[in-house]
Amino acid sequence: MLIRPFKQQDEPGVIALWHTCALTRSWNNPSLDIARKLEVDPELFLVGEEDGLIIASAMFGYEGHRGWVNYLAVDPSHQRKSYATQLMEHGEHLLRALGCPKLNLQVRSTNASTLAFYESLGYKNDDVISLGKRLISDE
Repeated sequence: MLIRPFKQQDEPGVIALWHTCALTRSWNNPSLDIARKLEVDPELFLVGEEDGLIIASAMFGYEGHRGWVNYLAVDPSHQRKSYATQLMEHGEHLLRALGCPKLNLQVRSTNASTLAFYESLGYKNDDVISLGKRLISDE
């Protein structure tokens, strides 16, 4: 798998991947999420490509205190090939180079397999409650 920064022409393939991986939600417009990311550290929006097809993605970010990862996805037909691990390692390397001391992420508490994946990479439950407030509606 080739890991590279997102290009605008990747958008349809990335959105299709997110739908396939059930990452989209009715209250989030994936096109707007992409547009917003391209305004802030676009080089941290990564895709995984194989034979010219988008098979993986991850949006990393860093605001000077903590790093974040969103939309980590690997097409189900390409899972269990270490592609998600490769994307995470690549993103961690980029963030470390920026001086980022810690990477945070959110996983739905019911998603046991994803929690196990991140735990296998050394991520631990910070025993915090994640709160959110929608400031701009995507609808």
